[in-house]
Amino acid sequence: MDSEIKEEIPVHEEFILCGGVETQVLKCGPWTDLFNDQSVNRPKLLIFIIPGNPGMSVFYVPFLKALYSLTNRRFPVWVISHAGHALAPKDKKILTSLADQNAQEIKDIYGLCGQIEHKLAFLRTHVPKEMKLVLIGHSIGCYISLQMLKRAPELPVIRSFLLFPTIERMSESPNGRIATPLLCWFRYAVYVISYLLFKPCPEKIKSLFIRMGLQAMNLECEFSLMNVFEPFCQANAVYLGGQEMMEVVKRDDETIKEHLSKLTFYYGSKDNWCPKEYYEDIKKDFPEGDIRLCEKNIPHGFILHFHQEMAEIVADCLKDDLSKI
Repeated sequence: MDSEIKEEIPVHEEFILCGGVETQVLKCGPWTDLFNDQSVNRPKLLIFIIPGNPGMSVFYVPFLKALYSLTNRRFPVWVISHAGHALAPKDKKILTSLADQNAQEIKDIYGLCGQIEHKLAFLRTHVPKEMKLVLIGHSIGCYISLQMLKRAPELPVIRSFLLFPTIERMSESPNGRIATPLLCWFRYAVYVISYLLFKPCPEKIKSLFIRMGLQAMNLECEFSLMNVFEPFCQANAVYLGGQEMMEVVKRDDETIKEHLSKLTFYYGSKDNWCPKEYYEDIKKDFPEGDIRLCEKNIPHGFILHFHQEMAEIVADCLKDDLSKI
């Protein structure tokens, strides 16, 4: 099944200007320009994926393809990088639109609040306002998804999936207790080490490390992973992570309550970013909600080896919603 997906489903890569920052968008399906496509075959719905941190969309390609295939290739499935987490190769053109050029500058775009506005800016400038949306957030992407619903309740979102949701008490989680000192207190040291290690490193050596890493993990990637070794991207991921530890504290029960009917939460059974007690707490507070605990031992970072299993779960949950489109 995996090899079939890889062979038959092309993914279109674009670098666009969004909020004044170059942004990578990977698009699965034949539709690449939803605004200017006025044909009768233009889809009525977009499945939009918001990544975790680091927010490099290339890691989501296998999940993208699997979900597109499992939803019978009826709807586009797109994933967007976080602002500052992906730089375009030197030979890659950055696409701009009039709406992008005239858009307001986003304050602190590399921070948590700025990343939320970055995603909203993309939807406003690249997706027709009448087009229905399925939002899929992963990890901190779940927090961003909830905040998008809060800030733009007019968005025609019919379903929002929150996969392994880091939406509360991040610094108190087992991983958060380790990450908080590193991301908040020593981040400048991380910046310096990253710059000294990777800035002078030749491209050939970086490519070798990437090939060795992919081989060791038994993975393939059809798009460049050079941003993994880019100090600018690493610094922005660390900066965002530090803000996550400080700002993602209290669960936004008001927004959850308002949009509960369209939310599906999926918690890991062994997740050190959002432990089982977080699932038990939200399940107790919202007993009528669609709040699930994984029974398949899928890890928090499912995109590497469990993309097919996760895509099957999401596609199965979407069956009723998509049958009405």
